[in-house]
Amino acid sequence: MKYLSSYQNQIFRRGSSASAALPFSPDAWERAARQALDGPAFDYIAGAAGRELTAAANTAAFERWGLMYRVLRDETLTDPSLTLLGTPMSMPVLLAPAGVADLAHPEGECAAARAAAGAGVTMVLSAGTSASMEDVADAAPEGRRWFQFAWSGDDRLARSLVARAEAAGYEAIMLMGDCYRAGWRPREMVSGFYPFRHGHGMGNYVSDPRFRELAGLDAAGAGLGNDIELAEAVVSTWNRVLTRPSLRARDLAVLRSWTKLPIAVKGVCRPDEAAELVDAGADAIVVSNHGGRQLDSGVAALDCLAPVVAAVEGRAPVLFDSGVRTGTDVLIALALGASAVMVGRPWLYGLAVGGQAGVEHVLHCLRAEFTDALALVGHRRCDTLNRDDLVRLDNSVAGS
Repeated sequence: MKYLSSYQNQIFRRGSSASAALPFSPDAWERAARQALDGPAFDYIAGAAGRELTAAANTAAFERWGLMYRVLRDETLTDPSLTLLGTPMSMPVLLAPAGVADLAHPEGECAAARAAAGAGVTMVLSAGTSASMEDVADAAPEGRRWFQFAWSGDDRLARSLVARAEAAGYEAIMLMGDCYRAGWRPREMVSGFYPFRHGHGMGNYVSDPRFRELAGLDAAGAGLGNDIELAEAVVSTWNRVLTRPSLRARDLAVLRSWTKLPIAVKGVCRPDEAAELVDAGADAIVVSNHGGRQLDSGVAALDCLAPVVAAVEGRAPVLFDSGVRTGTDVLIALALGASAVMVGRPWLYGLAVGGQAGVEHVLHCLRAEFTDALALVGHRRCDTLNRDDLVRLDNSVAGS
């Protein structure tokens, strides 16, 4: 059995130059990204709703759980791989859908897709990407990817986006339930910077024939260039049709009629809604509060996880998103019943600091820490983690 993970061995072999190139802790990733980006871009990526209490609660929630270390063990190697909704994954971590990634790096989602493919990690592509879903697929044809679907208020556009995702090789549709209305985000308003008004995040829309028709653009798919009037038409149309005004569990039957792909629903925090969605045919549930970007004073997503898992009763996998920063965070979420987690801001910080290499580094760090921790709590596989591996900590212990 190796004492050091392979990634640690690589770092130590390269010496201090490797240690200086890219940071290793979540706080250091964030500090480095702050230094690498201009203020408005960083604030858009790092910011959250209101006083940012929900975002803080998301990360703090993990500190209320302690992992139980084991010493009795066998010598079998740990295997963090799994298959979820038919998609093989090297570890129970996916790249969360994050829009306008070109704020972090010019190659944006394409660089992230290449990094994810190299690490065997599934990328969930945001609807609001600066590159089109086809360009992202072409950037990493060997990669595994899902598409986060923002259900448009225009049904023809909605159907077009789903059909394009299926044709481009995306293996699941993740219905975005947690961002149907913009949250109150003071940090962004202070800077006065709203990326979509500057053409960011429109890649999937300006490349869509139906959207171009709605926006009054020509059918050729030409870029907007510096035409301010065209840009205003695009933003106005996007703002008008981005999401439909209502979503009911029975609407899943409509979405199911449009695609053969598995359907996950993201943003579920209430157990009753989770049960109703699974009853209506959802293939997976994603517990998330959109990283605290929508509703301030919200309950930490982690505190919603176990009740949702209980309500689903094993009828569908439950994924988790919001506040995951470390490999041990991944372990805690899985022990509370998640099948896998998604990470958002960490990969954007890595992208800001080092482009594709930065995202690869973040994923390598998460994998090494998670795999080591998995072994240290006495497990060889992800699916054997359970509540017995955790102890709920009181405030005095958690804060010591």
